[in-house]
Amino acid sequence: MQQHNGDDMEVPLLNDTNSNRQKSLAPDRDGFSIQQKDSEGSMESPNLEFEYGDTDNFTAELSELYSYTEEPEFSLNRDYFEEDFKNHVKGRRWKQLSMEEQRAYVMRLLDALEFTDRDKRLKVARAILYLAQGVFDECDTETDVLYWSRHNVFLLFDMGIFCALLELLSMEIDNNQACSSAVRKPAISLADSTELRVLLSTMYLMVETIRVEMEGDSPERKAARQAFKTELGSPLYNGEPFALLLFTMVTKFCSMNAPHFPMKKVLLLLWKTVLFTLGGFEEVQEMKVRMRERLNLPALPEDSIKVVRNMRAASPPASAMELIEQQQQQKRGRRSRRPLVKQDSLDTYNERDPFKNDDARDEEDDPEDVDSGIEGEVDPLDRDVIIQPPPPPPPLQPPTERVSFPKGLPWAPKVREKDIEHFLESSRNKFIGFTLGNDTETLVGLPRPIHESVKTLKLHKYVSIAEVQIKREDELQQCPMTMGEEEVEETPAEILYLGMLPSLSQYVIALLKLLLAAAPTSKAKTDSINILADVLPEEMPITVLQSMKLGIDVNRHKEIIVKAISALLLLLLKHFKLNHIYQFEYVAQHLVFANCIPLILKFFNQNIMSYISAKNSICALDFPHCVVHEMPELTAESLEAGDYNQFCWRNLFSCINLLRILNKITKWKHSRTMMLVVFKSAPILKRALKVKQAMMQLYVLKLLKIQTKYLGRQWRKSNMKTMSAIYQKVRHRLNDDWAYGNDIDARPWDFQAEECALRESIEKFNTRRYDKNQNSQFTPVDNCLQSVLGQRVDLPEDFQYSYEMWLEREVFSQPIQWEGLLQAQ
Repeated sequence: MQQHNGDDMEVPLLNDTNSNRQKSLAPDRDGFSIQQKDSEGSMESPNLEFEYGDTDNFTAELSELYSYTEEPEFSLNRDYFEEDFKNHVKGRRWKQLSMEEQRAYVMRLLDALEFTDRDKRLKVARAILYLAQGVFDECDTETDVLYWSRHNVFLLFDMGIFCALLELLSMEIDNNQACSSAVRKPAISLADSTELRVLLSTMYLMVETIRVEMEGDSPERKAARQAFKTELGSPLYNGEPFALLLFTMVTKFCSMNAPHFPMKKVLLLLWKTVLFTLGGFEEVQEMKVRMRERLNLPALPEDSIKVVRNMRAASPPASAMELIEQQQQQKRGRRSRRPLVKQDSLDTYNERDPFKNDDARDEEDDPEDVDSGIEGEVDPLDRDVIIQPPPPPPPLQPPTERVSFPKGLPWAPKVREKDIEHFLESSRNKFIGFTLGNDTETLVGLPRPIHESVKTLKLHKYVSIAEVQIKREDELQQCPMTMGEEEVEETPAEILYLGMLPSLSQYVIALLKLLLAAAPTSKAKTDSINILADVLPEEMPITVLQSMKLGIDVNRHKEIIVKAISALLLLLLKHFKLNHIYQFEYVAQHLVFANCIPLILKFFNQNIMSYISAKNSICALDFPHCVVHEMPELTAESLEAGDYNQFCWRNLFSCINLLRILNKITKWKHSRTMMLVVFKSAPILKRALKVKQAMMQLYVLKLLKIQTKYLGRQWRKSNMKTMSAIYQKVRHRLNDDWAYGNDIDARPWDFQAEECALRESIEKFNTRRYDKNQNSQFTPVDNCLQSVLGQRVDLPEDFQYSYEMWLEREVFSQPIQWEGLLQAQ
């Protein structure tokens, strides 16, 4: 595996046209660059009231479909609809028609989609899009728009509009003339993707609207939702699921063969299609519970989603700049003053750190660890706390936070079968002098405390679905004849994996290319792909206000792409892991080989607080607000101020998704954990702890936990508060010696051999389950001479005419060496 040095990775300025938004770069000791916000350090980041879910609220998900530069097209859709509607329905409006009349009109639009004239087809497609957008010209409020949009979408689906749009989309994808013309163009704009954007927007509105359940849905709508879900997940479209067509668009775009494809809309539609057909995070949890019951495994110790939601965020550790400032103060003779620590620090229980003074001395002796920081020292953000009189003693006035502290740890500890085997192996070697292999039952000759330890370990033993699947796969590989043919359930995840399998590496590479291009830390390079084809207008802005608006639109566009890709990858990993562990490992290995680990670390190597609190949105231009209310006058001040939200939901959602992906592909993989160490991820991840959101902090701490044993004693001493937070928030493995580095897994490994062994297992699985030709070697052989000679053999026609010549040449003219045959016997 190719190793990279952290010094090779550079982080550019945020791609923003507004000069006031540019962030300065400060060099870091690790060779990375850290974006420093001017006001950073002036105030502490507040607790973020963020609730993680499959998606944002319905209105926000609809508004993110459209770029602000597409705003003039809303009125265009309305005009084409009203022009056609008035020609066929005199004197009335859409809302005044009966259900039968509406169905008749939609049927007429469906027939009109068959026009050979491209411009006429586009006008009809715009009229259909206007219906899906909720006939907003006849509505007074946003609620009205959403109501009629939902009504019309179910009507369009019932009339078969989606299948018709799918055929048109396939035609546009295969339109070589449009592709070649876009390749030759020096600059691509919105105008090059008009037809595709109209089709994809309508399909997205249909998928997202039908996907979301409402309380008042009728039984007919529930049945339509289930039918649409089955249809999207089944191989009904040219023998493959609908998601495969969208994956094809992604790879075609990234190979530069179709640079005009509107990637944001494609990715949003792909994400929502996978979310609809496979299910969201809560559905994955329910499927996991059902599968454990089917495999006769014990129930899960807790609901992980609920545990994470009930977690409380902790204050971040001190940053490198703050610690350097502290050291300068100490050198000026201020070491005598005892530092005070905030009540709500990473050390939740406010225990005094016995290593505090030692850490300060060690930090001065070891300048390499400046970035990792002394978290026992005071945070300069809290100087207002320091200058106040000390608080009264705890017995007189206990802190209010202590009242809400949970009793005990949030997670039940887990132990693997492998951990019990290792424990018994070392115990037997120590007390008896020999081992019994994988035997975990025999405890003869071991002292009583070892019996108690084994009993405790078995009490918390956890058998995962993955372990059962690996064991079953090994049996199928070893005894193919005895075990017989495996019955594979045709789940939506299985169907999708089967379709993705031939080109899975291309799909993964394409998604990561797009993620790299959309990351705020990426530099604009001439050879990189252009993801702004569906946001840049034909005429570039000429005023400062227009430039600011376009700058916000471009940044928003990139953020939405990151959101869609991160959510899509996480969904695929979770569903494939549940469907079969080797499907998950196949996708994860392709992600690792495509440099996903350094890419995610590069993404987080920025001022993450600035990214999460970015205000790249203009509320007045968001759909459906912009089509119902009068447009206010936009000024540079209003654009600069942005909205009043504490944080940007999509950016925090993206960060958590990327951290979860990084956790999934590195968990239990020593070679990949070492990649985190090689790329110097610890300081990058520690900076992400500044975000006071419990779920994000949990996944950062998980990533820090798996590499602590490799970071050395000095790092652990210098980060005792982070170690304490890991202990309090991350699940325990009873005999995992992560905090001291004495574990057997910390010894040098042959990392390349580890990945090769995993790849071999994956290839065996894919060959056995999906390569039908390999089963021919197991077909029974007919050894009966009469039976073999009696089989009818189809001979070619020309053989009948030359049969006598063949006999003469191959049989009669060839002398038979009978003696040789006898000797050979």
